[in-house]
Amino acid sequence: GGALVLDQLWHQLGIDQSLKRLLVGRKLDPRVERVLFALVANRALEPLSKLAPTQWVRERVFVDGLPEVDDDTCYRAMDFLLECEEELSKAVFFATADLLRLRVDLIFFDGSSTYWETDQADPTLVDDNGEVVQLGFRAYGKSKDHRPGLPQVMIGMAVTQEGIPIRVWSWPGNTGESPVLRQVRDELQRWQLGRVVWVADRGFSSRANRACLQQGEDHYIIGEKLRGDSAEAHLALSRPGRYHQVADNLEVKEVVVEGDRFVICHNPEEEVRDNAVRERLLQQLDEAILGSDALSPTKRAELLGKLKTKPGLDRLLRVTAGGLLRVDETAVAREAHLAGKFLLRSSDPTLTAEEIALGYKQLLQVERGWRDMKTTLELRPIYHRKEERIRAHIVLCWLALLLIRVAENRTQDTWRNLRHELQRMHLVTMATNHGTVAQRSLLTSDQQA
Repeated sequence: GGALVLDQLWHQLGIDQSLKRLLVGRKLDPRVERVLFALVANRALEPLSKLAPTQWVRERVFVDGLPEVDDDTCYRAMDFLLECEEELSKAVFFATADLLRLRVDLIFFDGSSTYWETDQADPTLVDDNGEVVQLGFRAYGKSKDHRPGLPQVMIGMAVTQEGIPIRVWSWPGNTGESPVLRQVRDELQRWQLGRVVWVADRGFSSRANRACLQQGEDHYIIGEKLRGDSAEAHLALSRPGRYHQVADNLEVKEVVVEGDRFVICHNPEEEVRDNAVRERLLQQLDEAILGSDALSPTKRAELLGKLKTKPGLDRLLRVTAGGLLRVDETAVAREAHLAGKFLLRSSDPTLTAEEIALGYKQLLQVERGWRDMKTTLELRPIYHRKEERIRAHIVLCWLALLLIRVAENRTQDTWRNLRHELQRMHLVTMATNHGTVAQRSLLTSDQQA
């Protein structure tokens, strides 16, 4: 039953027609559109390995127009998907925006990563002159999954206010977050979306990124690091002023520094939690340095090295001129001042402080997308090794996330519940002396709804 509903959404969003149009003039199996749908539906309903979908189509699901498929056809379909990714993404976006009346004045962007359980990254190819020809795709980099010793790829995703993913990107695993935002902005700008406010987290707050996102009529809302090295951010946090409550457990205060708008957000409940954590850290630090004055300089240096591996403790520690370990009371006071707060910067003069704060909090929609892609859709493990197949796999996961998010928005229910109910619907095919008869199981009240 799940495949039937997903197929209807696939048609309503015009994905079938977009693929068929892009297939014109290509010498490919005319079933490519059906094959891609089957791969997407498999990812949404029963995420399996790269080979298992062929058996799934043949034995476990009814896909209209595709009684069976082989591995080679699946691979060729994935290659075609990657070739037409940009055109398909644009066509699907506008069809989805029209059907669901999406608001595209705010676009949320965030990056993540996925890794491989292997100790060997892809090699970087160089020519005879030593110039880099191609970067290794699966490479070592800053891991969002806290697996720094494993090769990975970086993934970016743009999402609307309604949580609809409009496109994904993928880059070599050692790609930094700052350069990718410019590529994302430039490519989406070619869609002629009109005035857009970009929302991104603290990893994209560099001056170059802010300048990029402010080109034309566009603006940005970006998180700022509370403990970063931005002089403007430090000045904004030091300015006095009154907070105004805009939602439950959310107060805001606006500060203008050298023409930049900063919104300081304060969550009283989060402040209580931060204070409790800080008190526990202070207790741990006091216990750790107790009696350290009597240690030899070598032993004290060893203790200092251990404490510096723990950022929470290191932040509250200072070393005297004589090499003694002490609690840094200035740092403690600074941490108390930051408790329960997060800092935003925006270039849009038309938004209120409340709209900036609440708009940024919607960035959780992207984080929810990553969570669903990595768990519900099982983005990893990825059984592909070639770059083009890895990229195609990520696009398949994006299409699956698009379908399930549309289903959730329409029903106001989670995909987990929807999938459980829909998979209770079955189609039975019976071969008789008079021909073949297909009979669907009776619909439950929830399925009818």
